[in-house]
Amino acid sequence: MIKQQFLRPLLHGTFTFVLLALNTLIFASLLLIIIPFKILAPNEKLKRCSYKAMEWFAQTWVDGNTLIFRLTQKTQWEVKWPSTALQLDGWYLIISNHRSWADILVLLAVFNRKIPFLKFFIKRELLRFPLLGLIWWALDYPIMKRYSKEYLRRHPQKKGRDLETTRRACEKFKDTPVSILNFLEGTRFTHAKHAVQKSPYRHLLVPKAGGIAFALSAMGERFCEILNVTIVYPISNFRFWHMLNGKLPRLAVRIETISIPADALAKDYQTDSEFQIRFREWVNQLWQQKDQLINDILIGYGQST
Repeated sequence: MIKQQFLRPLLHGTFTFVLLALNTLIFASLLLIIIPFKILAPNEKLKRCSYKAMEWFAQTWVDGNTLIFRLTQKTQWEVKWPSTALQLDGWYLIISNHRSWADILVLLAVFNRKIPFLKFFIKRELLRFPLLGLIWWALDYPIMKRYSKEYLRRHPQKKGRDLETTRRACEKFKDTPVSILNFLEGTRFTHAKHAVQKSPYRHLLVPKAGGIAFALSAMGERFCEILNVTIVYPISNFRFWHMLNGKLPRLAVRIETISIPADALAKDYQTDSEFQIRFREWVNQLWQQKDQLINDILIGYGQST
């Protein structure tokens, strides 16, 4: 009996992982086949067609992952949408708490074919990453160039150049709808990190306002609104493995739309100290509300907090 208790979840999780890996391998191979057509296309029309084909394969990969989870898991997905309808041809900035690697699969599944395919800013150096770097580039993930504070101290003339570089990299989205994902905490939640940070929130790490400020500075005039997403796994020490081995009874996703602060499009977060303070207060208020929402959901699931 004890063997079965350990062996069954192990086999279940391994089987699910293998299916996900095979699905990923198949669609990654298809994407790699199309990339040369995008590079060698003689005109913009053919380049756009190649990109559309790649995006369709990426969306179908997400459909495959969603089907695998439905067939192998009994997890109840409880998703609450905002009152306003989402648009497939809109520009969205998505902010979310970050608990696990599962978050990305959850967000991709929830938003797939409802808004433009989710992307996130990647550092220029990550384009050298084997296989994924090429796919990120081909799918037009926005490239971010950031100088460290130490570098700017040594080269003050470079101040502001990183933002201008990123803005130029985002020019392709002027006429192409896009959804940009930003995990404000910057890292996955763990109780150890929570203790080290002395976070004032019960269920969240301290948010980093600079990342969202940078995204709004680079592309803010294109975003129609911000989608504020809260993901809750009602397991205290949740790991991605719980999502694979059938040990996750339910998960909650709450989505709300919030307006972009007006001065976020006009102010420079790096140099305007007064704006920094106001913007951080705005982000902290969002995180206080998110922390309370998570607490309420857990209580509703009968979990002590």
